[in-house]
Amino acid sequence: MAAANIPGVDPQIQASSDAFRRDYRAVKAEIGKAIVGHDQIIDGVLTCLFVGGHALLEGVPGLGKTALIRSLAEALNLKFSRIQFTPDLMPADVIGTNIIQEDEHGRRAFKFMEGPIFSQIVLADEINRATPKTQSALLEAMQEKQVTAGGSVRKLEQPFFVMATQNPLEQEGTYPLPEAQLDRFFFKLVVNYSNRQELHEILNRTTKEYRPEITPVIDAKKIIEHQYLVRQVVVAPHVQDYAIRCTLATHPQGEFAVPMVNQFFRVGASPRAAQAITLAAKVRALLDNRFHVSFQDIKDVATPAMRHRVIMNFEGEAEGITTDAVLAKVIEGVPTQVADVVGAR
Repeated sequence: MAAANIPGVDPQIQASSDAFRRDYRAVKAEIGKAIVGHDQIIDGVLTCLFVGGHALLEGVPGLGKTALIRSLAEALNLKFSRIQFTPDLMPADVIGTNIIQEDEHGRRAFKFMEGPIFSQIVLADEINRATPKTQSALLEAMQEKQVTAGGSVRKLEQPFFVMATQNPLEQEGTYPLPEAQLDRFFFKLVVNYSNRQELHEILNRTTKEYRPEITPVIDAKKIIEHQYLVRQVVVAPHVQDYAIRCTLATHPQGEFAVPMVNQFFRVGASPRAAQAITLAAKVRALLDNRFHVSFQDIKDVATPAMRHRVIMNFEGEAEGITTDAVLAKVIEGVPTQVADVVGAR
């Protein structure tokens, strides 16, 4: 059944909006064949997919992070590769390397052998078990969608996503991700334990004869079309200003900083946080059959967009304060309405 028309929206855009929701739900349904619960995590990953961002999933081993991303890959008609990050993994194992190859005439020449990064959806499994040197091999690919190796620049096929999993830093054998790399992830999603009812369903699926059959339901062309549609969603100047002020409120001693930020944060969120908040809010609006972003959309996506882009100070770490707790105070403390809106047109 078609959704009600969005007032004031062109019928062609309305049709594109309906197709977006239909494809979003179809992909989510396919993932649900293999994954029990974790609705917020699945929504977060799909948001990253439809805005062209990268997702970082954090949680202890065994919570289904890898299975979720593999299920997503099976539901997409895209090239998929998996990189298992380990302490001995080298950058060349990720991006590829030049090798000497001999032809039938005995002539030798260098040939570039592409690494697993040359896919459209890349699962970087347990990314923080590799050294920072190897982790940094993803930086250029994640930002510029290209790889420089052997003196040549090689473009990556679009769309391109990195879906990474990591164990909490308290786990043995982990390395912290460099701040520059964390900032390139659109969302950081924290995967928590399943509840009692969900565990029953997990056991029913995994200890019996259940075999999920996931079918590809969307291809690259459709994903790119949906990404373009998301960027056409309207953000009113005062709503955009709210997203900006939420970002600036994470800057210690800044104009909009709340008391907990001044007390516990050492570094605030970057401009990429404001970009992520705005784009993710546009996805929320489309899913709600709206073509404009609301204040609530901003509030709903602010935490996963900023939690990995802020750094606690020593006092915050010593007292065991979480970034999410401070960000909750930021969202609560920043007013939606102000007298002046900079940049209004």
